[in-house]
Amino acid sequence: MFNQIFHSRTKTITFAAVLLFFSGLFSRVLGLVRDRLLAGGLGASTELDIYFAAFRIPDFVYGILIMGGIAAVFLPIFSEHFKKNPEKAWELANNVLNCFLFLLISICGILAIFAPFLAKFIVPGFSQESRELTIALTRIMFLSPILLGISSIFSSILHYFSRFFIYSLAPILYNVGIILGIIFFLPVFGLKGLAYGVILGALAHLLIQIPAAVISGYRWKPFFNFRHSGIVKIFRLMVPRTIGAAAYHINLIVITAIASGLSIGSISVFNLSSNLHYFPVGLIGISFALASFPALSRAWANKEKGKFSQHFFSVFTQIIFFIIPVSFLMFLLRAQIVRLFYGTGKFTWVDTRLTAVCLGVFCIGIFACALIPFLARVFYSFYNTKIPAIIGIISMFVNVFLCFFFIWILNFQNIFSDFLIDFLHLQGIENIQIVGLPLALALASIVQFFMLFIVLTKKIEGIRLRLKEIFISFGKVFLASILSAFFAYLTLYFVSDFVNMQTFLGILAQTISATMVGISVYLFLAYILRCKELKAIRSSIFKEFDKS
Repeated sequence: MFNQIFHSRTKTITFAAVLLFFSGLFSRVLGLVRDRLLAGGLGASTELDIYFAAFRIPDFVYGILIMGGIAAVFLPIFSEHFKKNPEKAWELANNVLNCFLFLLISICGILAIFAPFLAKFIVPGFSQESRELTIALTRIMFLSPILLGISSIFSSILHYFSRFFIYSLAPILYNVGIILGIIFFLPVFGLKGLAYGVILGALAHLLIQIPAAVISGYRWKPFFNFRHSGIVKIFRLMVPRTIGAAAYHINLIVITAIASGLSIGSISVFNLSSNLHYFPVGLIGISFALASFPALSRAWANKEKGKFSQHFFSVFTQIIFFIIPVSFLMFLLRAQIVRLFYGTGKFTWVDTRLTAVCLGVFCIGIFACALIPFLARVFYSFYNTKIPAIIGIISMFVNVFLCFFFIWILNFQNIFSDFLIDFLHLQGIENIQIVGLPLALALASIVQFFMLFIVLTKKIEGIRLRLKEIFISFGKVFLASILSAFFAYLTLYFVSDFVNMQTFLGILAQTISATMVGISVYLFLAYILRCKELKAIRSSIFKEFDKS
């Protein structure tokens, strides 16, 4: 049984995305369980602010060097080498692993030493005691990017060989480790126990992937050569990519710094709402981006530009097909979602209302956040990391400007603040400036998406020729999404007359009913409007189980 699991491979992009979707769904449900435990046990408090703030610098390293760096550029180079000479490709993999491990240990060690200096910039609004605890947690969490960095190399190998099932288990185990830290380590070690849980999850993320990589042909060897041509090419491609990835994480650092000077719990409210909004982004956007990247890289390496354009069109429209209706439903059900997942223990009614409002604001840019990872990987597949980096930097400046602008304008009564209070039902809540942070990030994401898409259509003629088809698909999806949201809205009010809305089960029944009606109406309308994405999904699933 275990042998079959580690040997399993997927046959189509869509089925790989579906596999990643369902495994991601389970992983992110665990993530919501994790957040519910944190919210219920700590509330939107100074302690939870410290925990989220301590993630920022380790996440910065992980985001720019791993997700934004090696994970984005290793696969195309490995694919190119493997096509020419598999033995040289495995030599490259070992060289990258060894060099990257040395690099991560060095960088994380240096940053751990200077953690007190960095904390002054990340959480300037914290008290001295809170800042010292943030520093202690940050230093422990620096082990996480080291483990996840090595794990990401094995992930790329599994992606190349289409072993998405084993890869999909890694984030599940990561969240299990953090949950164990909350349940067992937090009562014993205090907040440091949360950091120990993160390390446990990162270790599990790495260990689960090693056997499948070995089955694929990997064998560790002590190659260590920074001058290797493959390493040089990877680092050359990484430089602009890491700059672009740094832009996003600088956004989060700026947001954390600003939120640390607002009311207690602001960092927690922002992060909890951000985690909820990232739920569909990770399930849909990231799943399709990861699943399509190997196929795009192979098509470009083989100079099959027609197939490349077809892959792009298929994946782009399928992401739209899923993410647009989800964003409508999440905005409509934002209060119910927050009450279900966070409305417990020490998480107050005001915390719940503010988190729901922030989630609603995030929904404005969910479609952009879901498409950006895919568009970026389209560029990476033909070795262009500069354009996404430049656009990411522009997006960063847009976000930083908007953060300060919205915090300023929401600090006093004016037409804009009155509109937000009325539209988002913020009456009776003081210190609404926190709402400006997700609004800034959502608008900056939309700017980044449109810039990536416009430049890409100018770069690839095959994509430009299919713009009309893309707009037609988007129009059908948008129409079906609006109508499905309308029927879901009616269902909310209908069900509320039959259940007790002051209980968990009552809210759950209302949410499930509205969601099921919305999904059913959407799929029915998609069928009536003859959306091609339905046929593409169905044929991919049938192909996956075709034994011929």
